[in-house]
Amino acid sequence: MNTSSHFSSCVAEYDPNALPVSAAQEIVRQWALPRGRTEVEHVRLFDALDRVLAEDVISPINVPSHDNSAMDGYAFDGATLLNGSDGSDGANEASLPDSPPLRLTVAGTALAGQPFEGHPLAAQCVRIMTGALIPPGCDTVVPQELVQRTGDTVTFASARIVRGANRRLAGEDLAQGHAALRKGRIVRASDLGLLASLGIGDVAVHRRLRVAFFSTGDELRSVGQALAPGCVYDSNRYTLFAMLRRMNMEPVDLGIVRDDRASLERALRKATQDADVVISSGGVSVGDADFTRDLMNTLGDVAFWKIAMRPGRPLAFGRLWSGKRPGEGESALFFGLPGNPVAVMATFYFIVREALLAMSGATPYSLPLIAATSSQPINKRAGRTEFQRGVARRDTAGHWHVVTTGPQGSGVLSSMSEANCFIVLKHDAGNIDAGDSVDILPFDGLI
Repeated sequence: MNTSSHFSSCVAEYDPNALPVSAAQEIVRQWALPRGRTEVEHVRLFDALDRVLAEDVISPINVPSHDNSAMDGYAFDGATLLNGSDGSDGANEASLPDSPPLRLTVAGTALAGQPFEGHPLAAQCVRIMTGALIPPGCDTVVPQELVQRTGDTVTFASARIVRGANRRLAGEDLAQGHAALRKGRIVRASDLGLLASLGIGDVAVHRRLRVAFFSTGDELRSVGQALAPGCVYDSNRYTLFAMLRRMNMEPVDLGIVRDDRASLERALRKATQDADVVISSGGVSVGDADFTRDLMNTLGDVAFWKIAMRPGRPLAFGRLWSGKRPGEGESALFFGLPGNPVAVMATFYFIVREALLAMSGATPYSLPLIAATSSQPINKRAGRTEFQRGVARRDTAGHWHVVTTGPQGSGVLSSMSEANCFIVLKHDAGNIDAGDSVDILPFDGLI
């Protein structure tokens, strides 16, 4: 397939040399479909956190299973509110401040797990604890702090309570036969409790996506090796590993690959055989030793190789095949990320992340942007989206303010550690003045 002409006809602003971020994201969405070979497996609840549900979870029971009390107090027949304690019609008195107090006799006690067995009479009530079953004939609970008790008699102002108050209805949380959780959901901590409350001990989830990653560059050294002149330690594999683990992917570390065509081709073919997605860092610019783009044309399809983004302009995206020619053997999506550490993280979160979610069978969700006031001028060139590192804080009125961390070079990895957010500067925006509104993406829960 002629990838360039295909996308030029279906994606606005298609330019493989300088694609706007929004257009690059749309192309990735079109390619990143759930894997056909994604297996479904059943896991116990303790192993289900952050996994992707492969099926809707249907509630087998009502939650709660019976009407129960929402607080500690006294349960009684709410019809008593419509009649005076002497049995006279008091329908209009219940809403008046000077309504006569209700006096009820305590017939017994209901505890959570130990229901009251009898049937209270009209002038009786039952001492009840939170979560205990509402006794037969009762439909209302008056909180204990609103009553005065003398012996077996309780007294309270009828105007302070309405019929049906403080009662949890059977099935009001989850109704039997209804979906409790939908497929595609990433299971959260609260979901484990929800599933347990239904008596469900295991769930069907998609197989975790296998993501192979490696770094390229003759100048790279692994941690623990001595640094020769002009060499640097490889940090990108560690950040990629961490970001993949945070998303609960299955990371496959292929190490460091040398800057020669044969080594890179072997690495790409092996990764394509072993994984659903392949991510490299480095080797996608226009240097003499950068072979990625050429190999992508040999091994598969190329969608784009540069985007109008800072940091992260050189970014290759496409599909690789493990066979002798495109279309043969196993296939995998490929992201060729830049070599600079900050650019790796920015492109991962704004280009790669959503694709991994979609391919995992998860329902992708947008990252939450928050409006903030820039406390300083920020230089910005129109015609590209910029992701600067910032430190955001809220003032006493609850408004967000943000400053940059300082130098914004794509190799300044310390800026990511110092920051608590990305400052997202839109494609068409120019320089930002102090006091202008900008969007920020908090790191909390992301990085």
